[in-house]
Amino acid sequence: MSAGILVSQALTDPATRRAAADVPYRPFSPVVRDRVARASIGALFTLLSINLFADFVRTGHITGLLLLVGESLVVVLTILRRPAITVDRSAIAAVITTVSLAGPVLLRAAEGQTPLASDQVTAIVSGIGLVLVVMGKMALGRSFGVVPANRGVVVRGPYSFVRHPIYTGYLITHASFLVAHPAPWNLSVILIADVALIVRALMEERVLSGDAAYQQYCRRVGWHLVPGVF
Repeated sequence: MSAGILVSQALTDPATRRAAADVPYRPFSPVVRDRVARASIGALFTLLSINLFADFVRTGHITGLLLLVGESLVVVLTILRRPAITVDRSAIAAVITTVSLAGPVLLRAAEGQTPLASDQVTAIVSGIGLVLVVMGKMALGRSFGVVPANRGVVVRGPYSFVRHPIYTGYLITHASFLVAHPAPWNLSVILIADVALIVRALMEERVLSGDAAYQQYCRRVGWHLVPGVF
């Protein structure tokens, strides 16, 4: 029997067709997608750095620099992260993650904005948020990731109080930046990006929900972001 006949029979066999239909189409390999994600995060961080350093040189205000420090850890930990056990590769997860990551980059510290509080006050509040972000990211270590995924369940440090302490810190630093730079553009960006951030947190919980260790963790820690509130 010729090779052409064998291939034809394989393609027309019902079992073969079902197996082929069950295999999702992946236009890019996981390695390529991972490298694109890392390059994108690096580019976004570069844009944010340019804007916030320019504001610091112009005004001497450090609130924006504190936001930048927290975002810099995203770049470092993304490079060092371990492979995921389970990843949500759906289109909605990609959109939500992109919107939540792009938000801080689109914030603008422009001239002519009258702050709602002094730089000292916003710097202190932003510093509190930064401490939460740093503690959360250091607790995660190589388990850190940007898309909803399971890279191992972490229960130590600030994760003993809320399920997403890093996101709690982000919300605090974003609010502090908005008080320091209360432009309509910044308000719109933060509202959209932070709603996406909260949705991203819930999507991460959905991915982790199949892990027995995470189920036990959720029974012990019930709050998502703010103890006693949500």
